[in-house]
Amino acid sequence: QVQLVESGGGLVQPGGSLRLPCAASGFIFSNYGMRWYRQAPGKERELVATITSAGGTTNYADSVKGRFTISRDNPKNTVYLQMNSLKPEDTAMYYCNTRIIRNYWGQGTQVTVSS
Repeated sequence: QVQLVESGGGLVQPGGSLRLPCAASGFIFSNYGMRWYRQAPGKERELVATITSAGGTTNYADSVKGRFTISRDNPKNTVYLQMNSLKPEDTAMYYCNTRIIRNYWGQGTQVTVSS
């Protein structure tokens, strides 16, 4: 079965960095695009970044452009979200996602940006 497991979240000061890995299993990882979403308390889930199956094309929400980078390592079945220059408004639960007929989600990893 499809499994997505996020990690790497935590508490970081404004201006800091975090790298979130998402380990995938149960499907042919290199055949599918991957996405990172986030959801802050009381807000809707927001698409943060996308990457195509081979990693050749990426897209970002305007709110994270220039600060976040999505990448993938297909031999390791892992997608990453590198987050730099973090702001308090980046505080949220971060989820990785893929769509194989339907959406699959990980359990999420909490990122808190606070001094």
